[in-house]
Amino acid sequence: MTLEGLIIWIIVGLIAGWLAGQLVKGGGFGLVGDLIVGLVGAVIGGWLLPLIGLSLGGGIIGEIITALIGAVIFLLILRFIRRA
Repeated sequence: MTLEGLIIWIIVGLIAGWLAGQLVKGGGFGLVGDLIVGLVGAVIGGWLLPLIGLSLGGGIIGEIITALIGAVIFLLILRFIRRA
């Protein structure tokens, strides 16, 4: 992975993590926490969406939406585990 690719991946993770924190209403986790949530969300979204037959296309917007969907799922799972 090139330095440019790594920077883009971090930016996508930050955006997706922040947006997911806003949507799930759990509050943000700070810069590092949002980054981790966004990156984990990108992995979950990248794995889950093709399994159910969804493709959001290429490009940065598709990557952000995919990571956002995965990050929201991740935050909902975390919230469920905390309540249990």
